[in-house]
Amino acid sequence: MEKAELVLIPGPGRGHMVPIVEFANELLSGDERFSVSILIISSPFENSPVRADPMPTNISQHHIQCFHVPKPSNLPPSELYHESPENYFSLYIESHKSQVKDIIVNRFTPTTPFRLAGLVVDLFCSSMNDVARELEVPSYLFFASGAAFLGFTFYLHSHQELHGAEFEKSDSEFHIPSYINSVPAKALPSFALNKQGFVAFAALSREYKKTKGIIVNTVLELESHAVCSLSDGVIPPVYTVGPLLDLKVKSRTPSDQLEYDQIMRWLNNQPPKSVVFLCFGNYGYFSEAQLREIAAGLERSGKRFLWSARKAPKDGKFSTADDTDVTEIIPREFWEKTKEVGRVCGWAPQVEVLSHPAVGGFVSHCGWNSILESLWFGVPIVTWPMYAEQQLDAFLLSRDLKLAVELRIDYRRGSDDIVSGEELERAVRCLMDGGDGDGDGVLVRKRVEEMSMKCRGAVLEGGSSFQSFERVKETILANGPMQLWRGPPKFNA
Repeated sequence: MEKAELVLIPGPGRGHMVPIVEFANELLSGDERFSVSILIISSPFENSPVRADPMPTNISQHHIQCFHVPKPSNLPPSELYHESPENYFSLYIESHKSQVKDIIVNRFTPTTPFRLAGLVVDLFCSSMNDVARELEVPSYLFFASGAAFLGFTFYLHSHQELHGAEFEKSDSEFHIPSYINSVPAKALPSFALNKQGFVAFAALSREYKKTKGIIVNTVLELESHAVCSLSDGVIPPVYTVGPLLDLKVKSRTPSDQLEYDQIMRWLNNQPPKSVVFLCFGNYGYFSEAQLREIAAGLERSGKRFLWSARKAPKDGKFSTADDTDVTEIIPREFWEKTKEVGRVCGWAPQVEVLSHPAVGGFVSHCGWNSILESLWFGVPIVTWPMYAEQQLDAFLLSRDLKLAVELRIDYRRGSDDIVSGEELERAVRCLMDGGDGDGDGVLVRKRVEEMSMKCRGAVLEGGSSFQSFERVKETILANGPMQLWRGPPKFNA
């Protein structure tokens, strides 16, 4: 049987790769009508012209093939990264269009037993719509973040028309249709306060409107207000297909396996829902002063904790932590007073930890994948955003949806701002035992447990995400070329 093939183009990085691969796994699960190719664009921080990010480890379907995209010679100057990471990433992806096009053309030959049904592009890869237009096939947007943030990207145009420029740091609040409450300027992502970043994201979102549909890794029951706000007749159809999560047990290096075994043994000896887990993503690191404040807050809270602690890299670049050994930074008294109730590690197996019955709370950077994992396992969050769109995610969770205890919604990594130990202590106490009699933590926990059931029900047959996924499949089959694709009629120089 001839298959309809989709070419998926994720952005570099695990946060973009994992959910789009899970989308491919789900698309192919029990459905022989499709096949998938994934084009892997290497990280801009790799020096080799051909070396790309590692092959995805969560591929479970045999109809998925991966291809590395060679780095072009016309990469944007690295200096642009320091002016605006978002603008740099956008230009970096765009510079790969010719290489992407060549791979697709070589992939589909007269003897190929499938037809090209379209491109599915990551939120940073919407410039690849140009490739789809030249190949005369549809393109679809895969949005790895939530529907509310998607609505914010479309709101950028309205703000640009009214004010002609990026947002300003102020006490202003903005009525953004995809959010229930007015959004304070302090909760806006850093790129929205930067001219180059603002313009880059506005350009990306203009391309979003040129796709045949937008596939969002969210759940209708979670973001019903945001999803409804996107049904304006101008924005392409939105399909909520989440949560797309990689929940499989991972293969690990010997050192990671040793750390994993020690963490699991420690958790196995803790009472149910007694441990607060602190973990801040792949780029979650702090200054030495902030690490000491976290230690002080945990010590004073008296709660059991598992803390993935990493200090900032020496060069200050946007990269993973330079050194995970924080022993010499944190006062000796902390280790002595908490040795019976706490554990500090560098790397931590986040999914396995969140799924453990001993874990009852999660101090998180509010990355969207982490939010979905915490909701899936019914673990409530304390919000500590750091970069990207995480400030808006924290605002959505704590103020719009009442699914988190707010520590901060305006923290930005790299700033001189310090979250005090007292702040962290109050938030952890509120989450774990309801705080000083106000009951907020109890209410949040109850709402999270209810939302966990809704998220799990959404992916079951007949659930909202299941039905939305079926609509995606039928849309792809209806929009794809009717004949076997033999290559583009022409290419622009």
